Amino acid sequence: MKQTITEKIFSAHTGEEVSAGQIVQSPIDMVIGNDITTPISIKQFERSGAQKLANPDGFAIVMDHYIPAKDILSANQAKISRDFAYKHDLKNYFDEKDMGIEHALLPEKGLVIPGDVIIGADSHTCTHGALGAFATGMGSTDLAYAMITGKNWFKVPQTIKVVFNGKFGEHIYGKDLILEVIRRIGVDGALYKALEFTGEAISSLDMDGRFSLCNMAIEAGGKSGIVAYDDITKEFLKGKNLRSKPVIHYSDEGAKYESILEIDVSKLDPVVAYPFLPSNGKSVREAVKDDIAIDQVFIGSCTNGRLSDLRIAAEILKGKRVSKKTRLIITPATQKIAREAEKEGLIEIFIEAGAVVSNPTCGACLGGYMGILGKGERCVSTTNRNFVGRMGDRTSEIYLASSAVAAASAIAGKIADPRDL
Repeated sequence: MKQTITEKIFSAHTGEEVSAGQIVQSPIDMVIGNDITTPISIKQFERSGAQKLANPDGFAIVMDHYIPAKDILSANQAKISRDFAYKHDLKNYFDEKDMGIEHALLPEKGLVIPGDVIIGADSHTCTHGALGAFATGMGSTDLAYAMITGKNWFKVPQTIKVVFNGKFGEHIYGKDLILEVIRRIGVDGALYKALEFTGEAISSLDMDGRFSLCNMAIEAGGKSGIVAYDDITKEFLKGKNLRSKPVIHYSDEGAKYESILEIDVSKLDPVVAYPFLPSNGKSVREAVKDDIAIDQVFIGSCTNGRLSDLRIAAEILKGKRVSKKTRLIITPATQKIAREAEKEGLIEIFIEAGAVVSNPTCGACLGGYMGILGKGERCVSTTNRNFVGRMGDRTSEIYLASSAVAAASAIAGKIADPRDL
């Protein structure tokens, strides 16, 4: 039987040839929790009477949403995960001593591997599919089941093949590719489907761009996003202390796809997703004509807080100043990224431009802290969601874009095209 890469991963894990639509129970290679979702999982784990984790080395807790604690409630919430991690002597526990946003930190640490089945109690767990793994978000009780048994149930998803043809134009990145996909198929266009990203453009897309691409598969309703292992993946993994040996899978020629979407990237402009859906995408040229004044710009998150994003922003901001009425917040996704940015002089560029640089956190993205929007305020953000009230007041507006568009907009004080600078 001809299989997609996703079908092959599940076949390898279950020990039998499977196809889309089948219900399977699969072993889990990595289970990921964070300071918001894990306490619920811990409660159910303990309620079950379980005494130990089924696969302790395949379980990670990353404290990244409200850490350092923003208030008493978040401090007490965090304490539940900390106490559990210490009680079970958890190897893969990441707190303030080694901070990072989970979907940037775990690939950096070599804890998610090509060929893995990965679940997390966070919808953007699909980020890790960029490494040629099946990765998806689940609920906290699903996480508890995997903590207890080492397995979980899945319906093997059908796959939409997305083929990116052509060569990248100026300031076109992985973020623009996925915003264009969502613009075309909508927020439910890939409901419970795997989005398999292929084509000439993917072959030249760096790892950071691939993470951005897979990160937002969920914003099209996708169960997962995936990019097959290649030389770029190999280079990213080189030198890392990998949790296990990669298992490489590729889709067969003639594999059955639910549909195929082809996009010529050479014809794309940078994309801006208007409020209040990631599918409400427009060309940055249209956005410039709309003359949209901006109160805040945010560069960071599990979507676009990596070193390449900071380099792109710094190149645009160098020698310039943030507009008088605009705030710029920059959040490196991990401490390692922050250190590298400092070594390269990027942090100095940001501060001289008028930006504030924060610790790694998901806080601003979900409207938790470190960048909450007030009544009627507008923000250009490199995050992944622009729903009503996502980053603060329900009357605020979020415009999703790449780091380049975000940096250019910070300087202009309104949505701007980085190609015009």
